[in-house]
Amino acid sequence: MILANILASKWQWSVLSLILTIAIGISSCQQIISSSSAQTQNQLVSAILSDPKTFNPALSNESPNIFGYVGEGLITEDGKGQIQPALAESWAISPDSKSITFTLKPNLKWSDGAPLTVDDVAFTFNDVYFNQEIPTDTRDILKIGKERKLPTVKKVANNRIEFTTPEPFAPFLRTLGISILPAHKLRASITQKDNKGKPLFLSTWGINTKPADLVSNGMFTLDSYTPGERLVFKKNPYYWRKDAQGKQQPYVEKVIWQIVESTDTALIQFRSGGLDSYGVSPDFFSLLKKEEQKGGYKIYNGGPSTGTTFMSFNLNQGERDGKPLVDPIKSRWFNNVKFRQAIAYSINRQRMINNIYRGLGAPQDSPISVPSPYYLSREQGLPAYDYSPQKAKSLFAEAGFKYNEQNKLIDDRDNPVRFTLITNSGNKIREALGTQIKQDLALIGIEVDFTPIAFSLLIDRIDNSLQWDGLLIGFTGGAEPNDGANFWSVDGGSHLFNLKPQTGKPPITDRQVAKWEKKIDDLYIQAAQELNESKRRQIYIETQKITQENLPCIYLVNSLSLSAIKNRVKGIDYSPINGPFWNLYELKIGAD
Repeated sequence: MILANILASKWQWSVLSLILTIAIGISSCQQIISSSSAQTQNQLVSAILSDPKTFNPALSNESPNIFGYVGEGLITEDGKGQIQPALAESWAISPDSKSITFTLKPNLKWSDGAPLTVDDVAFTFNDVYFNQEIPTDTRDILKIGKERKLPTVKKVANNRIEFTTPEPFAPFLRTLGISILPAHKLRASITQKDNKGKPLFLSTWGINTKPADLVSNGMFTLDSYTPGERLVFKKNPYYWRKDAQGKQQPYVEKVIWQIVESTDTALIQFRSGGLDSYGVSPDFFSLLKKEEQKGGYKIYNGGPSTGTTFMSFNLNQGERDGKPLVDPIKSRWFNNVKFRQAIAYSINRQRMINNIYRGLGAPQDSPISVPSPYYLSREQGLPAYDYSPQKAKSLFAEAGFKYNEQNKLIDDRDNPVRFTLITNSGNKIREALGTQIKQDLALIGIEVDFTPIAFSLLIDRIDNSLQWDGLLIGFTGGAEPNDGANFWSVDGGSHLFNLKPQTGKPPITDRQVAKWEKKIDDLYIQAAQELNESKRRQIYIETQKITQENLPCIYLVNSLSLSAIKNRVKGIDYSPINGPFWNLYELKIGAD
């Protein structure tokens, strides 16, 4: 798992937040040499696939992003997923469970030395995240109840701030790890407008902003950014956390992200000493395990990962400028549940596990992460779709499909079944999965045009044009299902299989929402209202059954959470939920 993924807040699970699993690598031998020589310093070197899209946390909908390093909220999570104080030193929950009052730690400061106060907290929520002029996915996870009301946030003392919800909201405390923003730097950009009448905030702290102009409250500040090459983070001199002896943390002085291209070259760099960490893919596990002692690293196995990998069809039946987003012929197929179920039976997951994952995985049947206490397994009654071409063909027949003389699947109007499947290029595992899906579906007479594309183009298709057939993608996930509420909310910013255009995007007409789709949305709202954990789990069980019966997403394989970390990194307390670097503040760099 990528370092940035691990540190990114759970509350930024959105599409491309929410949570995406991205390949890592390096771009040149020169980078390998320079990175390797840098390993002698007190710094941690990792790698990411592509350049960041924004330095503004409210506008980010991708992972990895910089905000796990430079931002901090009122609370945080430890390696076991337990809530811990961050900017807040304590909190009190009212007897009716509708209000939480936070007391901030004393003498908090921003990285420019300015005081961090409850006014910053109030600004962050009232002026930014609750502002309808700001198109932020974060707002989705803060909407409460069927009326989707937002909480109220008010200052009650110089060091205390109160959050009040219209009704009990079970995951509310956990959502307040959202990065707090500096009012003294950003308030003017909220009130001032551009020539189109939009807040200047929307163009503030973009990737062209000088790092020196960014203000943070996290462990690090962004020191430099060279597009296509690297980001360098340096220790924040005003970060609040200190150890038992009063020494300021983190101990690591710098973190470096190399911007890279492939897992193959990333492996070369890790083995040569240029990277301190490597998310171990199944195809390289045996090699790395064999070299573990000689290579001066340890492979940590956290068991089933929190991430999910799935295939989805575009179910959006809307039109834009009088033209359908999806070819109407294909849309009829995709919106037929028996067609989706037949596709699920046509995919040989066990072959994926054996050949692509080298046995280091298991079938994934649920949208909820396997380590989550709300996860339902197939042994506990979750519907599953084990490989069965016979069942697939039977379902196709029930849905009105048939085979022509060339044994190709055609619909009831004699249209051959053919569609395009896209994913992000550079992720070797995902590319291999797509290739196998193409092969599996060819065996039942379906032609798939599998097309890996650049990550930026993938995001544009999903978020902006909304024009795609099939999608192969992965989300990071976590212990709390409500972190994915904006995926299952029919109006959510990450409801990618039937996405409603978000604020500022061209409208569409004739979008339709299925009954099961709305039912899942309603159940997520109900689960958030339920404070009894046993009853709450039963609600999420129902959502998992509905998703598996209707298959807006066809889940594939759950891999093991594997990371190789150099022995020079001291203090690793590996977490299957939050990865190897959740406690970065107390890690030290030393001799192997």
